[in-house]
Amino acid sequence: MILATGATGNVGSALVKQLAEAGGPVRGLSRGGDASRLPPGAEAAAGDLNSPESLISALTGVRAVFLLPGYENMPATLAEIRRAGAERVVLLSGSSAGGGDLGNVISRYMIESETAVRESGLPWTFLRPGGFMTNTLQWADQLRTGDVVRAPWAGVRIANIDPWDIAAVAAAALRSVEHEGRVYALSGPESLLPADRVRILGEVLGRELRFEGQSDEEARAEMSTQVPAEYVDAFFSFYSDGTIDESRVLPTVEEVTGREPRTFRQWAQANAGAFA
Repeated sequence: MILATGATGNVGSALVKQLAEAGGPVRGLSRGGDASRLPPGAEAAAGDLNSPESLISALTGVRAVFLLPGYENMPATLAEIRRAGAERVVLLSGSSAGGGDLGNVISRYMIESETAVRESGLPWTFLRPGGFMTNTLQWADQLRTGDVVRAPWAGVRIANIDPWDIAAVAAAALRSVEHEGRVYALSGPESLLPADRVRILGEVLGRELRFEGQSDEEARAEMSTQVPAEYVDAFFSFYSDGTIDESRVLPTVEEVTGREPRTFRQWAQANAGAFA
């Protein structure tokens, strides 16, 4: 049995679907334990990663765990996983974890989560993806009311990755000892500017879309109404100050899964309905 935490999220839902379709036993963990949101063949379990004691039932018979980062008391959660007899943990981390910047709130929770897993005594694999293609869904409201996307960091290239491909790497790591002790940096197959994504999305939707870059001042003011200040600072450190580089196209997905990662056009075709 494999336990996938965050089973209704971007990566977790894709992982549960892939494992269920492969015929392996998989249990999807979410706070509500809603079976209706899981694919046929997957078990549902309720639990809260902030409350390790709530995971005891969900961990029964589990041999491997896909784990999200950034929760309180990760060492206690990992102790429950080890006590249940699990043989390995695959942790979803992030591209900034390798930089070691504990002053950046996003990097810090990634680094602290990786440290907790390393010190747990459990065999582990870390996944460090760059930006998700699903971040494009942030533009949906703009595109429902017009043909212009206004967004920050017009000059920043990112090799965005489809969460489906992150899940495919996770599935491989959960099922085999050959990935233990490995840190996998993950990217999509092409390095794109925001304007490139808008163009491709427009071609898929059959619409003439236009991208307009926001100034840092405008973007910071807008983000500050939606996101805590320390997270706004973290994103500006990444993309305005350039403390991370997510533009590199990496071979990892193909090396682990045996197939090329999905393109942004493929993602846009699969998710076109979200922008209608």
